[in-house]
Amino acid sequence: MTLLAFIGAIASLVVFHEYGHFLVARRCNVKVLRFSLGFGKVLYSKRFKGSDTEWVLSAIPLGGYVKMLDEREGYVAPDELPLAFNRKPVLQRMAIVVAGPLANFLLAIALYWGLFMYGVPGIKPMLGEVSVASAAAMAQLQAGDTVQAVNDDAIPSWQELRWNLLDRALRHETVTLTTLDKAGKTHNHSLALSGLQASDLDGEFMDKLGLHLYDPILLPVIGKLTADGVAQQAGLQTGDVVLRANGVALQRFQDLIREVASHAEQPLVLEVQRGAQQLSITLQPRKVLEGGKAVGKIGAGPQVDEALWQDMFTTVSYSPVQALLLAGRKTWETSIISLKMMGKMVLGEVSLKNLSGPITIADYAGQSASMGLVAYLTFLALVSISLGVLNLLPIPLLDGGHLLYYAAEFIKGSAVSEKSWEIGQKIGIALLGTMMLFAFYNDINRIISG
Repeated sequence: MTLLAFIGAIASLVVFHEYGHFLVARRCNVKVLRFSLGFGKVLYSKRFKGSDTEWVLSAIPLGGYVKMLDEREGYVAPDELPLAFNRKPVLQRMAIVVAGPLANFLLAIALYWGLFMYGVPGIKPMLGEVSVASAAAMAQLQAGDTVQAVNDDAIPSWQELRWNLLDRALRHETVTLTTLDKAGKTHNHSLALSGLQASDLDGEFMDKLGLHLYDPILLPVIGKLTADGVAQQAGLQTGDVVLRANGVALQRFQDLIREVASHAEQPLVLEVQRGAQQLSITLQPRKVLEGGKAVGKIGAGPQVDEALWQDMFTTVSYSPVQALLLAGRKTWETSIISLKMMGKMVLGEVSLKNLSGPITIADYAGQSASMGLVAYLTFLALVSISLGVLNLLPIPLLDGGHLLYYAAEFIKGSAVSEKSWEIGQKIGIALLGTMMLFAFYNDINRIISG
């Protein structure tokens, strides 16, 4: 599933991006020689009757390209010179170049539009335990409060709350959270985001603020067992109530997780209530690496009250006009946040650990696909925006680098010299190569560290 989801995501995003270039090139009467999905060796090619374009599937499915008639890349017959890309006015060349990233933004808007009309599932923005001496505690937020708005922005879900606060945390703002308490009363709280450090944005920054999602209490009752796991082999059964672990009384399932985690490959005695019986079961949790730390696991999950959990979920949908406006706003805001994060990485204010490569993207593609079509399309929209933003960066080899050269040509009235192009190409290769090395390193490091 992960492989298919990844290939499907890359193929669709690349096709939209390159088709943007292709469509505008044809509108500007530029001859397109090849439309390729992928790089490297050609695996399959097709030329339709009456078409000048060769449609190609290539071996490396990590991108694509549109090859246009251009005197800088080879001989052009005199009768075809009017069809060459380099002979077109600079504004037309700029339009052709910008059409690729623009297609990615339009795809994201279309995906969000459909999702917002259909209904986006999310978790209600209800607060759980508020950390002591945190920014949230100083703002007098309390467990059970449901966030209604951040400043004037309505907050329909926990995901939207997190995204909104991330954007404002990058600007070190102090925000006003409007909440609804358990009694149904509305309150306003002033939450300072300026206390967050750059390193806090590398991980779960909501924890640093003292904000946690409300977690319905799960009693220490065994609900599911992994086949041939430690718990099943030791004799635990579904429905068992775990009263104590090594003499420590357990109030909730999280207490059991904590005791198991701290006893990796050590004997752990569980006192269990099974119907009218009280049993003593000894087991030895299996050691597993999690975030670089050794923790114990026994292969047991909690008994979940489905009705209680379902009450935590919400679905938000909008009219076609509202959905379109929100889709445009979501795409714009996501683009701006991406640019801000990139800028802070360049300045060293945010760690380069935030860079992700194809392995992480493939992993997220598989995870989102396993969660359903809505999650997968949301993932596609986000990656499409990232692809659009990345390609607009003023780095030679990328669309943004070409735009920079053409903008210079437009201002000074003559083309940039060949030497400048060559120097730019070398700089672009070095920058992109460095970015890819960091991205691959982060991918591999995430796998090793779990």
